[in-house]
Amino acid sequence: MAMIFIGGSHDIVDLPDAIVGRIASIVAAEHGVLVGDAPGADTEVQALLGGHGYEHVGVFCAGDEPRNNLGDWAVYTVPPQPGAHGFAIQAQKDREMVRRANYGLMIWNGTSPDTALNVLRLAMAEKPCVTYDVANGLITTTRDVADWRTMLSRADPEIWDLLATRMTPDERLATTSG
Repeated sequence: MAMIFIGGSHDIVDLPDAIVGRIASIVAAEHGVLVGDAPGADTEVQALLGGHGYEHVGVFCAGDEPRNNLGDWAVYTVPPQPGAHGFAIQAQKDREMVRRANYGLMIWNGTSPDTALNVLRLAMAEKPCVTYDVANGLITTTRDVADWRTMLSRADPEIWDLLATRMTPDERLATTSG
């Protein structure tokens, strides 16, 4: 069973039809789904999967209990690094989902650095990721860091400043080499 990390931006409250169709295909193929517990895209994905009565789902959280687990699925707690605050609290959980996944499916608002970083992490691990860019109405597939840079070429240039504050040294190096 392939494992698919599905995630996206916090301000996504309606899943695009293309994503609904892809998730229906994931359900039909009985792939495993790894999803976070955040409001927004994560919760919308959970609601859709719950509506299908889908069972092959793992909900990942950084706290003791998930913020959202609409299907009462298995919970995987991934504590943040000691001293983590802000966005870094969720980053360790996201890295674990990337590690366990074979593929990614991201719903991106075109500005969220955290979703863009998850696509980068998948690209660095050579795991294909389909990204639906809601802002531009585009669907792209990233297979490597070059594809990721192409995806970001349509984003607001200010995203690079936000990314720089969130990247690990390895992530930063991957974006500047090759």
